[in-house]
Amino acid sequence: MPVKIAIVDDKFFLAKAIAEKLSFFKEFHLKFTAEHGADLLTKLDDNPHIDLILMDIEMPVLNGIEATALVKQKYPQIKIIMLTVFDNDEHIFNAIKAGADGYLLKDTTPDELQKGITETLSGGAAMNASIAMRTLKLLRNPEAISNLQEREEISLSSREIDVLEQLGKGLSYTKIAENLFLSPSTVRKHIENIYKKLQVHSKIEAVAKARQNNII
Repeated sequence: MPVKIAIVDDKFFLAKAIAEKLSFFKEFHLKFTAEHGADLLTKLDDNPHIDLILMDIEMPVLNGIEATALVKQKYPQIKIIMLTVFDNDEHIFNAIKAGADGYLLKDTTPDELQKGITETLSGGAAMNASIAMRTLKLLRNPEAISNLQEREEISLSSREIDVLEQLGKGLSYTKIAENLFLSPSTVRKHIENIYKKLQVHSKIEAVAKARQNNII
């Protein structure tokens, strides 16, 4: 029996790219695409025999998180994987709360998508490594969940996050430089940038703010 799939995305070219990835696998049958959550609900009324939905998050009329909650109320048997360009914590947390069965990024390869769909249909959860790591961080730090709404947008580079994590372990500049194969002056420069971006003035404040914002 082929797996009956629906794609929900307001951007035609992205929906087409996902459909192309599915077309590599004979076991997948694309039943329909929908432009937003409301369009999906209308189409499901006519065609409820869907096994799995690949759902975008940011869409007009009815977004993916709201649509997921409504689909799960009416058709709890349908599996839903959020397929999005965003891996921000608020989206991940709200999608899981709404009942999503998995969460993948749109640039996932056809093979990863196939693996995620198969895992989800057999009772697992599709999640790529970076999403799984962020979800674990959220679970380890429950205050981060309550801070999601009022959290500022802080964009640190992955190198700055590496430095900050080492800083959080109480390591000295020289030890951080050694661990990350950087010069002590480069570490100092990174720390200056971190202070500026986080708007803090000390190591303790930087680490506390980063933990509160679920950065480390």
